[in-house]
Amino acid sequence: MILAGVDIGNSTTEVCVASVDQNGQLEFLSSAAKVTTGTKGTVANVHGIKAALAEAMSKVGMGIHQLDLIRLNEAAPVIGDTAMETITETIITESSMIGHNPSTPAGAGQAVGQLLFIEHIHQAQPGIPYIVAASSEHPYEEVAALLNQYESSLQVEGLILQADEAVLVENRIHKKIPIIDEVRKITAVPEGKLAAIEVALSGQSIRMLSNPYGIATLLQLNAEETRLVTPIAKSLIGKRSAVVIKTPNGNVQENVLPAGEIYIQGDKNQTINVDEGAEKILEALQNAGQVWDISGQPNTNVGNMFSKIKTSMSEVSGENNQQIRVTDILAVDTLAPVAISGALAGETCMEKAVGIAAMVKTQQLPMQQIAEQLREELHTEVKVAGVEAIMASLGAMTTPGTELPLAILDMGGGSTDAAVLNQDGSVNITHQAGAGELVTMLIQTELGLNARSTAELIKRYPLAKVESLFHLRLENGEMQFFDESIDPRLFGHVILLTEDRFIRIDEEIPMEKIVQVRKEAKRKVFVTNAIRALGKVAVDHQIKNIGNVVLVGGSAEDFEIPEMLMEELANYRIVCGRGNIRGSEGPRNAVATGLVMSYVGEQK
Repeated sequence: MILAGVDIGNSTTEVCVASVDQNGQLEFLSSAAKVTTGTKGTVANVHGIKAALAEAMSKVGMGIHQLDLIRLNEAAPVIGDTAMETITETIITESSMIGHNPSTPAGAGQAVGQLLFIEHIHQAQPGIPYIVAASSEHPYEEVAALLNQYESSLQVEGLILQADEAVLVENRIHKKIPIIDEVRKITAVPEGKLAAIEVALSGQSIRMLSNPYGIATLLQLNAEETRLVTPIAKSLIGKRSAVVIKTPNGNVQENVLPAGEIYIQGDKNQTINVDEGAEKILEALQNAGQVWDISGQPNTNVGNMFSKIKTSMSEVSGENNQQIRVTDILAVDTLAPVAISGALAGETCMEKAVGIAAMVKTQQLPMQQIAEQLREELHTEVKVAGVEAIMASLGAMTTPGTELPLAILDMGGGSTDAAVLNQDGSVNITHQAGAGELVTMLIQTELGLNARSTAELIKRYPLAKVESLFHLRLENGEMQFFDESIDPRLFGHVILLTEDRFIRIDEEIPMEKIVQVRKEAKRKVFVTNAIRALGKVAVDHQIKNIGNVVLVGGSAEDFEIPEMLMEELANYRIVCGRGNIRGSEGPRNAVATGLVMSYVGEQK
């Protein structure tokens, strides 16, 4: 007979086709993978399943109609709608600061002076240092001419422009001063107030105004005032240029936002506020023991997130919201760019946030619907055959060099599964929320990317910087030279090194920062989840009792995640590495292979 194992993942649907003779001898014939269509565990998956089956059967010169049996994994839908809840916010009133990263500030250094609109420059008094502000109504020629006219009689220390004209003005003035441009709400700048301005050299970031004591030095603040400007200094870290304005009645606050409470129903019920951060949330989850359901405080951000998850799953399964249960979450501390209240140039500040991935209780109903739909369309026997983690363990056993007891980590797009297959045949399994999709979201959030597809590519591929038309610098510092010219459109840009081409990242973000955010996101999700999962399935919940771990699933193909896990698990004296399913498939196809193998075991 000819049978197929089908593994429906969050991102990819994988197929393994095999034949079994009358003596129960198993022969693997082919495999294939296609993008999962629809949400994992829903009828929309059927289209992707049929495409993967057709490809796998065509490799051995056969059609789908020649299949005698299709075995599906018991797919637990994992909601990757990982809410990003900001838990701090910088609020600045009465125009206390301007600080952003225009691409073309001009000049360099710091200056302190009284704010003065350029139309009032004839009212200025000699001997008083000024920082002049000019709206876009005043063209750069006029601004430069006025500054040159009053150069000998007035003490102009710096310039703030509404238009993107800093370099044009600098090229025309005799006295070189720091100039900031692209300040949209320039009319809200409070004239007459004392201000400190700073522009960093190209390739550097400001130093004085991103330091509370630097602000205190320039604006002559006392200890209490210095404490109040700390949130301003924090919000200016990494900026190329900035202005801080001393407003006696100004108010600077760093508020903690009520993101809401998470209610964990388990052996021991737990309540935890999102404000307390990811570590405390995961601690509460562990203290709850066996978890039956997780929900959020009504009418809060996190409450709305859980409500949306349950509503979307009720639409999938046909059950009402009360019957849908969230059985696991992964919380991750991160930073999210948030618009600063009271800022004048559309500035954002990296504020504390918590990302949460949630997993819905496995339901047989959606999988049975998929099986029935396939049975109807293909006229073939279809069976929902096994839990993912157990099937992955069986598939992982085909990796050369493995032996029982064997632990596996199956890292996919939406969930991280772990299992320990013992010598007596017993299996301990766990199925946890959070994997590749959460990493993508963290990268997009922390880098402030517009497109999720860009974050996905950053997660998958290493980076380089095109430094000339004939060479680029790799993220590890190595240089790569070319005989033929690189596309001139890539010059000076950070690019992604995919298998067949270079992809330019349009956002102007330093390569080093992208690398740092990418690695940190992977550690937060995969290393945290791996330790959490292995701790649940290990004997006596002691990770040190596990001898070896095989990494399977899509994320095991990543160019750096396996190495991160190897380094971490080496601390527990665990042998860890990528699986090589059937000695030929790499870390892919473990569940599909296990579904085929389990059929033979059942027959015996």
